[in-house]
Amino acid sequence: MTHWRWLDDAERSRLERLIKGFLFDKRFEWSNGLERSIEIETIVAASACLLILGLDKAYFRDVNSIIMYPSSVVIKGRRGSPEAQGLETTALVPILGEAALHGPVILAWDSAKKSATSPDTGHNVIYHEFAHKIDMADGVSDGAPPMHQEERARWVEVCTREYELLRSGENRHPFLDPYAAVNASEFFAVATEFFFDKPVEMAHHKPDLYGVLEEFYRQDPASRELAYQHRGRGI
Repeated sequence: MTHWRWLDDAERSRLERLIKGFLFDKRFEWSNGLERSIEIETIVAASACLLILGLDKAYFRDVNSIIMYPSSVVIKGRRGSPEAQGLETTALVPILGEAALHGPVILAWDSAKKSATSPDTGHNVIYHEFAHKIDMADGVSDGAPPMHQEERARWVEVCTREYELLRSGENRHPFLDPYAAVNASEFFAVATEFFFDKPVEMAHHKPDLYGVLEEFYRQDPASRELAYQHRGRGI
């Protein structure tokens, strides 16, 4: 996992403990010919646990199993429509991942592997689906994960403003992927992807959004990335 290089010794030690606990507590299932792999389990666990590095592991209380597919999978059921903001669809479309309330996380391994090795894209299916599970820790998927009451007012203010701006289409070149405009839950999941994978850019282009995500996750990946870059340059 690319982000491992950015962590300090204390963060790596905590992440290792979280990974071990995740692999002990959670069940992996293998579909469509994909065979069990320690590498796959470890990459998924490490990527998922990075999200809760500053949180309590209880945020993954809604995770019961992870179903791995070799590539995109077509599933049935109602979900947010990527073509029409705020609407849902029952169309059969291939997906790279899905998180079900009180159900499993589905991941396509080819996309998950690419996500883990290419953080500069801002797209990470593992972060995305496990962000949904963090959102669902209070029993609902509404884009507002459980947090301290004193954080909530600022969270609602900033995220509502950014979500509505994205939905309005006023910005022809939005920073976040347009899929974040599907609903509030997808907004949180997409914002999480960008927060961890493009933190320096988010801190520059969307400082308020970065700020509330930093406060919630109790992590500052922008400073972490910049410190790593400086070390690499011998600064």
